Amino acid sequence: MSTFVLVHGAWHGVWCWDRLVPELEARGHRAVAVDLPSDAPEADSGAYLRAIDKYVDDPRSTVLVAHSMAGLIAPVYAERRPVRELVLLSCLLPLPGASWRDQLAASRPMAEDFYSSFLPQQLKDDQGRSYWPPDLAADLFYHDCTPADAAAAAARLRPQAAGVLTEKTLWTGDVPSPTRYVVCEADRAVSGNWGRQAAEARFGADIISLPTSHSPFWSQPAALAELLTAEDRTGEPVPRNKELTP
Repeated sequence: MSTFVLVHGAWHGVWCWDRLVPELEARGHRAVAVDLPSDAPEADSGAYLRAIDKYVDDPRSTVLVAHSMAGLIAPVYAERRPVRELVLLSCLLPLPGASWRDQLAASRPMAEDFYSSFLPQQLKDDQGRSYWPPDLAADLFYHDCTPADAAAAAARLRPQAAGVLTEKTLWTGDVPSPTRYVVCEADRAVSGNWGRQAAEARFGADIISLPTSHSPFWSQPAALAELLTAEDRTGEPVPRNKELTP
């Protein structure tokens, strides 16, 4: 039995895993969802790492699953406290020595639709946090869901603070945990080609794919659970070699 520690992406929360958790449990595993302080302007990478660490009891039995923006943080955690497996689900990925804003300026890691149809309509609140009009979010993140399911998810999104996106990553480039990268083939947020190439080059990751939107945990939770558990791996992580605090 593995423990799946599920880390949500930008604008989301623990609720986004509500459909995946019972699917993993039905397959004989334990699953817990991490609540990141992603709407807190003062939260830095250290705060995100500490939030994850609250849910990791035994790294040797932990499959750390990160979605989207959480891909900037989960590799830092796994570098410092190696886990049984790291799964990067349609993730942004860190680059040593750079912030995510630096990567955006140097390349085009997002899907073309994101740049042309969605980003120009993103909004900011009085604290500088980004958020989406609900109808736009439904089309961006959940377009393969029923209209009712997409609307229900979009209504629960929250603002995203920019801190972890503007900080230079704490990841130094070590990959002590076996790593998989999941490409969502119909993703309108993250470029599948960019994710595939970056995951292979930076992590030596195994690449697998799903024919879904950016949010298979909401649109196809059973298929995602099957993918996550079908290649349930064994093996001991290397000993913890760094402290979590920056």
